[in-house]
Amino acid sequence: MFFFDPLWFLIMLPPFIFMIYAQAKVNSAFNKYSKVANSQRLSGLEAARILLRANGLNNVRVEGVKSRLGDHYDPSKKVLRLSPAVANTPSVAALGIVAHEVGHALQDKVGYAFLRFRTSLVPAANLGSTLGYIFVILGLVLAWFGTEFGMTVVWTGVFLFSLAVIFSLVTLPVEYNASNRAKQMLRSTGLVSAQEYSAASAVLSAAALTYLAATLQAIAQLFYFVLIALGMGRR
Repeated sequence: MFFFDPLWFLIMLPPFIFMIYAQAKVNSAFNKYSKVANSQRLSGLEAARILLRANGLNNVRVEGVKSRLGDHYDPSKKVLRLSPAVANTPSVAALGIVAHEVGHALQDKVGYAFLRFRTSLVPAANLGSTLGYIFVILGLVLAWFGTEFGMTVVWTGVFLFSLAVIFSLVTLPVEYNASNRAKQMLRSTGLVSAQEYSAASAVLSAAALTYLAATLQAIAQLFYFVLIALGMGRR
């Protein structure tokens, strides 16, 4: 069975190594700059409120989330959620992360097309990322035993998983645009000095690598599924 297929390791190993590198990079940047206090001594929560007001986002609530680096903006509920290490710490890293999430809130306000598209894809992507694997595995088992519709099930799984890949691809411009907005906000509001701006940018750049790594992993997995489906189809 393909669970132990050397081809899978050959295809998935490079993006897996890149993901490890990206995670190490973001953890290193966050750990380093979370220990560097910003000159204004603003906690992430205080900075969030300042940036939200500055962008006319008074309808966005700020809440806490327990998970480490689980900071995110929820466009469906207009809520910006901050982890304790960001909300309660007056660090340079906190400023960068908060500005990034406010960037998402600003995208929502102006109707940024890629954010809208990504939000609309969430149900399909969640379904595809789960059922895609199941259908591919089930289809391969059926095809292995000579069932006629086995390959139809496999290709259905490939299609479902492709929805998750599309979601990952759309996520890239959303995240990079939010980071660009974050950098502009930090400059325009004067919340950071030139040195702090470079540090906050380093945190944002490291975080962006994780989204790129996730996308490469998804593409590699889809590529493997397609190769397997084509190979089984020739039998």
